[in-house]
Amino acid sequence: MSLINTEIKPFKATAYHNGEFVPLTNEDFKGKWSVVVFYPADFTFVCPTELGDLADNYAAFQKLGVEIYAVSTDTHFAHKAWHDTSDTIRKVQYPLVGDPTSVLARNFQVLIEEEGLALRGTFVIDPAGKIKIIEVHDNGIGRDAKELLRKVQAAQYVAANPGEACPAKWTPGAQTLTPSVDLVGRI
Repeated sequence: MSLINTEIKPFKATAYHNGEFVPLTNEDFKGKWSVVVFYPADFTFVCPTELGDLADNYAAFQKLGVEIYAVSTDTHFAHKAWHDTSDTIRKVQYPLVGDPTSVLARNFQVLIEEEGLALRGTFVIDPAGKIKIIEVHDNGIGRDAKELLRKVQAAQYVAANPGEACPAKWTPGAQTLTPSVDLVGRI
């Protein structure tokens, strides 16, 4: 069963954020748009390129009222150590969430059980706590923050404009669609 339009399940976790360890629960996702980005592990190869790309684009997400949460099955202690030792991860200003018990990875259906690691899963969550976008990659395939930003903008547009849809490659200001019988076979 797809997680699209389902509410995120209850959880408790600890994140490393702004030099501190902070508690995080599903309630922290309510009232704002959120992006949850799962990655396999700290101190690896593709992961810092993705987290660095998100860090470079973080201000654009913040402008849209979006918080980013990066999650791996590492502990919040490992996140701090990585943040303190990697020039790329040092740029990260969003929460790095520890999931050593794999509760979040299981809840979002991205856990590789036999490895204890998460797939590269991306989830966009609306202010009601419902999942609106899911994208899951093989761990050898990195993601693009600018494309994710475009998808968040589309999700926000559709939420604010019921009955409209964003076509492929839609960007803010571009024409949208109003699905109806009149469009059938005309696109």
